[in-house]
Amino acid sequence: MIIVTGGAGFIGSNIIGALNARNIKDILVVDDLTNGYKFKNLVGLTISDYLDKDSFFEKLNSNNLKNITAVLHQGACSDTTQWNGKYMLENNYEFSKNLFLYCTQNKIPFIYASSAAIYGNNKIFKEELQYENPLNIYGYSKFLFDSYVRQNLAKIKSQVIGLRYFNVYGPKENHKAKMASVAFHLNNQIKETQKAKLFVGSDGFGNGEQKRDFIYVEDIANVNLWFLDHKEKSGIFNVGTGRAQTFNDVANAVIAWHKKGETEYIPFPENLATAYQSFTQADLASLRLTGCDIQFCTVEQGIKKYLDWLNK
Repeated sequence: MIIVTGGAGFIGSNIIGALNARNIKDILVVDDLTNGYKFKNLVGLTISDYLDKDSFFEKLNSNNLKNITAVLHQGACSDTTQWNGKYMLENNYEFSKNLFLYCTQNKIPFIYASSAAIYGNNKIFKEELQYENPLNIYGYSKFLFDSYVRQNLAKIKSQVIGLRYFNVYGPKENHKAKMASVAFHLNNQIKETQKAKLFVGSDGFGNGEQKRDFIYVEDIANVNLWFLDHKEKSGIFNVGTGRAQTFNDVANAVIAWHKKGETEYIPFPENLATAYQSFTQADLASLRLTGCDIQFCTVEQGIKKYLDWLNK
């Protein structure tokens, strides 16, 4: 049995879809469906069971869950505007640490979602402490857990993989509301007003010229499965395309798909001024050294796939 935490979420449900495509169906989903709309992400997928996250450890520690072959830990509070540190650390650090300890003690492969938010406003994105400077409590919660993993990695005998996701977009993110990708929001804006709204320039970048490493969710799922196939690998790795593309590139791809619309630049929100990454670009050297040779979609390729799905 494979456990996918956050399995009803954006990335988790896409990973389950990729597992199903391999005819893997013995999957336990662990999630919190307080937001009941997330159930839609599981429709059409095959799983063997579902557990609420609050009862998950009770079942785990009472030895009621048998034959676990791997844990793909995607569950987290991913709201980068959430500043309740107690809530964030309970969800993103304590839960992750407890699951890490269980998996390593029982020699169960453990693949978990980290984040490029760890790098903050640095311009170098390598998996090294000197480049890590989170700007918000979300980024810090991910940094704290990565640091805990690094301190313990040398003495662990089973697989542990941390994947630092960059800007992920694609199917099944509808429930994320304001935290959904810029591609999702621009698609809705073009349909409703024919105006794709981007921020004016910041940090020395022109209007809409801020750059991010945008990665299609299907590519994220494929990297998770690649490491599932290579259990001899362990470590913390960036997962982006290795390319920085502008928000204008995203808007232009959305406008090209719809064959209508134009870009409008709006004032930069004051509350984001000190907690905004104007540039991200994954350094993939460590990932490529593992032998992972997955080729990642460009913004133009990924947006076309996404909008074909989103507007069907």
